[in-house]
Amino acid sequence: MALDRKQTPNDLNAFWMPFTANRQFKKAPRMFVAAKDMHYTTSDGRQVLDGTAGLWCCNAGHCRPKITEAIQKQAAELDYAPAFQMGHPIAFELANRLIDIAPQGIEHVFYTNSGSESVETALKLAIGYHRARGDGARTRLIGRERGYHGVNFGGISVGG
Repeated sequence: MALDRKQTPNDLNAFWMPFTANRQFKKAPRMFVAAKDMHYTTSDGRQVLDGTAGLWCCNAGHCRPKITEAIQKQAAELDYAPAFQMGHPIAFELANRLIDIAPQGIEHVFYTNSGSESVETALKLAIGYHRARGDGARTRLIGRERGYHGVNFGGISVGG
């Protein structure tokens, strides 16, 4: 039997939630069942302000019709194209648009899936830059003490 989206699942054990006190959460689950604009809706119908833009990926709000339609249209034409040794025209169009609005001197775009991947890539680029200049001994990386630099080992290592 399919679960009604407004119900809490009987077994919450299989999903280990990141950055969450899982035991405490699973004793008293806080479930969102819908979202619209700046708010989530809980299973009991309350509206909750989304103060983090869906963990920074819904900056224009949730379930906006114009955005939903654009996503549906693109997914119906080409839902994914790998960037490893292949390309897609829209990726290049967006890169050019970003360069047009970026500060002077920024000439390239490198897409990632998350901030963690962005930090890891930046760390690798910094090391690669110095190696390419013949200064491969420069391997020290700095970051803010106790700062959040992502969930991967590189980002964690510069966070102290």
